[in-house]
Amino acid sequence: MILTVTLNTALDLTYRVPALTPHATHRVTQVIERPGGKGLNVARVLAALGHETVATGFAGGATGAMLRDLLATTPVRDELVATAGPTRRTVAVVDTTTGDTTQLNEPGPAITPAEWAGFRTRFTELLDGARAVALCGSLPPGIHVGAYAELIRLARAAAVPVLLDTSGEPLRRGIAARPDLVKPNADELAQLTGSREPHRATRDARRRGAHAVISSLGPEGLLAATPEGLWRAAPPAPVKGNPTGAGDSAVAGLLSGLVDEAPWPERLTRAVALSAATVLSPVAGEYDPSAYEELLPRVKVTEDSVSA
Repeated sequence: MILTVTLNTALDLTYRVPALTPHATHRVTQVIERPGGKGLNVARVLAALGHETVATGFAGGATGAMLRDLLATTPVRDELVATAGPTRRTVAVVDTTTGDTTQLNEPGPAITPAEWAGFRTRFTELLDGARAVALCGSLPPGIHVGAYAELIRLARAAAVPVLLDTSGEPLRRGIAARPDLVKPNADELAQLTGSREPHRATRDARRRGAHAVISSLGPEGLLAATPEGLWRAAPPAPVKGNPTGAGDSAVAGLLSGLVDEAPWPERLTRAVALSAATVLSPVAGEYDPSAYEELLPRVKVTEDSVSA
């Protein structure tokens, strides 16, 4: 099975309005609720691809109960750890005329030392039988910035490949613990390395400890610095739509390729096709299966001449 970790889960609410106008009252035409947080998004895509998937992290309060009820309707196995504080909410307001999305994210509950200790115990138990683990998203209040580095070391001790997808100081600390994969976007990579030149920043990030670095270039696809070389993967043409969850779908594609022991070009092809199919989906954060199948053979993957 594949294990995903979401320490700062969320109840995702999407409001669709005909037009979003500042200082105005809006009539919402559609409300969508779903379990959210980067790792849960990844888990949902992996399950849709046919992988046995287990989700852990934290959930609490009335919103946490709603999240778990929604998660129970999916193939993802719920191994979330209960908290006293309520799970946060995120609100996405979609302007259906322009397709633009405005996002509001709550900070999350404060995690107590006892809750963190309980999670570490459960995480260690779940590593037994895991083929890969993904550590995704922000840290809620109360958890130290080296938390992901701590979990990476536990996964490495259990010989389980680990992917890290976070930002800021948790990324800086985590990458030094030598994860197998990290997947920053351009802004996160620039913050980590001080460089906005994609090749230099990606190679620099890999030198900091990660086995492989897959940098998201937005509509231009992915740049991957791996032990086998430097690769670029891009959709056949720019896609327009809602990018919510596209990065999480790319993570799912990378993990799918990892556990299937696919070569790097195939892993990157899955990641780019899933990401683009998520942008094209009418539901924010979900991928369009037909678009994914249509895009798979058309993703362009090239090996870069610059040494990784």
